Amino acid sequence: MRLQQRFRLAMREGNYSLETERSYWGWIRHYIRFHRMRHPDTMGGNEISQFLSYLVVKRHVAVNTQQQALSALVFLYRKVLNREELDINEWKPARRRKHLPVVFSRDEASRAISHMSGRPLAVTLLMYGAGLRLKEALSLRIKDVDFGRNEITVRQGKGDKERITLLPQKAISILKTYIEHSRVLHEKSLAEGVEFVHLPNALARKYPNAGKELAWQYIFASDQLSKDPITGNTGRHHIHPRSIQKAVKQAIIKAGINKHASCHTFRHSFATHLLESGYDIRTVQELLGHVNVNTTMIYTHVLNRGGKGVLSPVDD
Repeated sequence: MRLQQRFRLAMREGNYSLETERSYWGWIRHYIRFHRMRHPDTMGGNEISQFLSYLVVKRHVAVNTQQQALSALVFLYRKVLNREELDINEWKPARRRKHLPVVFSRDEASRAISHMSGRPLAVTLLMYGAGLRLKEALSLRIKDVDFGRNEITVRQGKGDKERITLLPQKAISILKTYIEHSRVLHEKSLAEGVEFVHLPNALARKYPNAGKELAWQYIFASDQLSKDPITGNTGRHHIHPRSIQKAVKQAIIKAGINKHASCHTFRHSFATHLLESGYDIRTVQELLGHVNVNTTMIYTHVLNRGGKGVLSPVDD
């Protein structure tokens, strides 16, 4: 079996996302080309250290990028080539800088949202109103929203974790609109004989008729059918994240907000504004899906209280 086939099999057995699979394989190809097309099985820790040092010294890549490249190569050697003895002690990773998140004020968030409509508005209300990541919002299925309990169940979040967060009241009306839109698209697909929807891991075997059920359809379903890259089946996936990212960026510019902001800034703002309102940090941690409260603690450094919450003498 070719290396790429072995790699793909190991990734899918480990239930890694398609995005991670593509990213890891990209780094592996880069690593092989760097060493002039030598097979990875003929190399080891020294060659990995050389490649990672090249990324730091010559390419000046960020620390997170270095870590991603390392993770891809460790996966290759340990999970694909079964080289458990792999040692890369000679490589010294760059120091990770501590970056404070960019956060909107309440007024800025409101102004940016006022310049949105349609799907970008609905998705942004979930990012700012429920703390969802962009991918989590787009991956929501109809069954994941409980209007009776005002809850949203986030499945396959970062780290393949599930959590429950709140359903913003201002998002209910527009969500129901897109659920209805998804229903119309689903009935059209069934009439055309299309009965496939992508299901993660082993759910496709557990629920073979899920593609026929409305509950499993994406809320933000694409208007166009597409071929699933894993199974090759044709079905209806959710909309592409780039369309939301572009609309959000335009709204921020129109609102006159001069910050290096993006979709994720609304999630940062969700956490910060909850802490400003006096909610317990453990509650915010659970809503965000952080494993460690120290990850949530970073938002205490950007609360709207000036530098470290101190009142300046000139304002006293």
